[in-house]
This record gives sequence, C-alpha cells and structure tokens, in this order.
Amino acid sequence: MTPITEVEGRRLALSNLDKVLYPAGGGFTKGEVLHYYATCAGSLLAHLYNRPISFLRFPDGPDGQQFFAKNVPPGTPAWVRTAEVPRSGGSETGGRTAKQVLVQDMATLMWAANLVTEFHTPQWQADAPARADRLVFDLDPGAPATIVECCEVALWLRERLTADGLHVYAKTSGSKGLHVLVPLEPTPSEKVTAYAKALAVEAERELPGLALHRMTRSLRPGKVFVDYSQNAAAKTTAAPYTLRARPQPTVSAPVTWDEVEGCGEQGDLVFLATDIAPRLREYGDLLGPLINLNRAGRLPRGHR
Repeated sequence: MTPITEVEGRRLALSNLDKVLYPAGGGFTKGEVLHYYATCAGSLLAHLYNRPISFLRFPDGPDGQQFFAKNVPPGTPAWVRTAEVPRSGGSETGGRTAKQVLVQDMATLMWAANLVTEFHTPQWQADAPARADRLVFDLDPGAPATIVECCEVALWLRERLTADGLHVYAKTSGSKGLHVLVPLEPTPSEKVTAYAKALAVEAERELPGLALHRMTRSLRPGKVFVDYSQNAAAKTTAAPYTLRARPQPTVSAPVTWDEVEGCGEQGDLVFLATDIAPRLREYGDLLGPLINLNRAGRLPRGHR
C-alpha cells in the first residue's frame, strides 16, 4: 500500500520507499533520496525558485531507463505551480510557449523527488525568459583527464573573470567535471553566450594542451572541454544540490576555491548525499551569492 503523507498541507503519495536506487552506493534507497532532498531543501529551493524545471528521471536507478523532460509530467497535482515559457527558451519563437513546473516549496519538491529526478534549470527566471542572471561554464574532462585538470582550468577562468570585475563560484557537476558560475545583472542570453565563448576560446589559446572550446570528440582525450553553450536560452544545467544519476548518489555540490586549488586526486571533489548536510552546517550555502543581487556583475563593455 502506498503511504500517504502530508507536507505543508498537501497530501502526497510516496511510493516504493524501500526500493534500492543506488546499489553501488551502499544500497541507497528511494526513501533516502527523499530524506536527502528534505534535509537540503532550504538551499536547493532557493536555487530552483522561479526557474522552469527540466527533469532527468531515473525511476529504476542510474542503471535503468532515463528520460529527460521539460513538459509538465502526466499526473501532476493541480496545486503544483507552472509557468508558460517560450518553447525554445528564447524570444524568437513565434509566440509558441510550453508549460513547465516551478518548484517553489517543500511540497512540490517532495512530489518531484518522488518521481526520482535530477533537477535542471536554465540561467534565466520564468518572468524574464532569455535574460540570464548567471553565467556558467561546464568543464568536462576527456579521459585520461579528470576533475584535477578541470580545477586547473577553473582557476584560470576565475582569474580571467575576476579581471573583468565579476564574482566567481564553483560547484562539482556531480558527474565527472566542474561548473564555474558567475551572478549577473539580467543580460540577454545571446550576449552572455558570446562572452562565454570568447573566454573559452581564450582559455584554449592560453592553456594549450589542456583546455578545448570545441565539442569535437576526437580532440577531447586528455583535455578539458570548456562548454560555454549552456548559457544559451534553450539549454539547462544541473542545479546546485541535485542528486545525479550516477553509480553512487553523488551531488552537484558547491565547493570552496581552497578545495579547488587543493584538488590533487580524482576522488577529492566527490560528494555524496550524506556529505551535504555536514557541509551546509560548516559552510552554509557557498552559492548563496548567486541569488544575492548585491553580488551580480555586468559583462564588460562590448558584451552587454
């Protein structure tokens, strides 16, 4: 029998709580997934707030079927808030829109977590489509490169972005790489993408043999792909604190720059669900400045 629980006055049916989703993670169950999302809800919800959610669902665990969806899932409760956004994420859509979920509160978070999902968001908010309030670089290592090499590139990007007067933050992707993030005053996504591409090209030039701005697979072994494309209005990035569909219950976790500088082995920046509550107690939300308008920067002239 499916247990019914009440969250903030909403009745939720939470199913298969004993189902093991991460066999390689010590038998991490669906119930533990829900517990994880509940314990980090304060920080996670702040980063999901007012952003249309895309779901990567893996209801049978990371070894089972996975499917990515932006549309509102079938059976979504009527009380779950949604937003009408341009179908492609941009403004040139001929007026066509799509409806996406907004995860604004604990009840909606628990409903979505019960679907077994990663949370992905665009770099813009629902009431300002295609106007990015953050910039992101997704640093993706090509074997035998690892997150160690990603950290080298991240430190170069930090210095370069700081020289342009921007504040720079980092988190693990929860997979193989690292995300570098910058809070911005709302700026057209195409301009943010152009600026990010220019820096990715510069990184490839300044870090020969290490950084790569092109997606070409044959060029990637041993290098770090500096993916600037997730700044495009139609693209999304794994949200801070989301679990990932990996063999273990890894999390896209904010990290300090001291941790980035000290990364010497592939396992140094791997964080599991059980690591996040202690980190929040020790550091607070390291990405809090991303949602603090006082830290938002402006792109250099010529890119605004």
